[in-house]
Amino acid sequence: MYDLPHHKEKNHEEIIQFMKDHPFVFLTGSDAANKPVATQIPVFIDERDARPDDPVGQGKYFLTGHIMRNTDHHKAFEQNKNVLAVFTGPHTYISATWYTKPVGSTWNYMSVHAHGTIRFGDTSELRSILQRLTLHYENGNTASTTVFDNLPAEYTERMMKAIVSFEIEINDLHHVFKLSQDRDEKSYDNIIQQLKQKDSDAKTIAAIMEKRKSKLFPS
Repeated sequence: MYDLPHHKEKNHEEIIQFMKDHPFVFLTGSDAANKPVATQIPVFIDERDARPDDPVGQGKYFLTGHIMRNTDHHKAFEQNKNVLAVFTGPHTYISATWYTKPVGSTWNYMSVHAHGTIRFGDTSELRSILQRLTLHYENGNTASTTVFDNLPAEYTERMMKAIVSFEIEINDLHHVFKLSQDRDEKSYDNIIQQLKQKDSDAKTIAAIMEKRKSKLFPS
């Protein structure tokens, strides 16, 4: 990971919120022969075992979701429980012509890497995850025909045989919020103005930079 101190977020809650805002992760690992495997899936992020006497209030974090059975990644994760889930957000090119000093161009982006160990669940856990997942993405609409409990039993029983639930306990969390924090204020402002004229990702990065400016330049 591109790991420099000035590209770090000190507020832990902002890192967790970023993960929740971008739940479609790139899940990767390797099998017993060290062959890399990967898949992209939506996950939930949950905190458990937070201690009331802890001033930070941080417990353990878990990712839950489901994948297809008997695929290369399912078989690999059974052989090697160590996995990496990558959360990514908007990203954009940053031209060095927008700086006050002549240096190289770069790319602005936000990314969180969650390292952990995976455990596959039983049928009841899978049912619970599917209920939660479908209800969440139908915005809590219990009357929707596509939420799990409203689907035909014949269909859900057949579907559940083809997929498996999982839970990942996060044991290490790293992140990069690379948002031109190492630029001078004039360059920073110019980058924002230039990005506002670009595509949707660029506009989003500009808005994030604008929101964070007071932390970098308090005056």
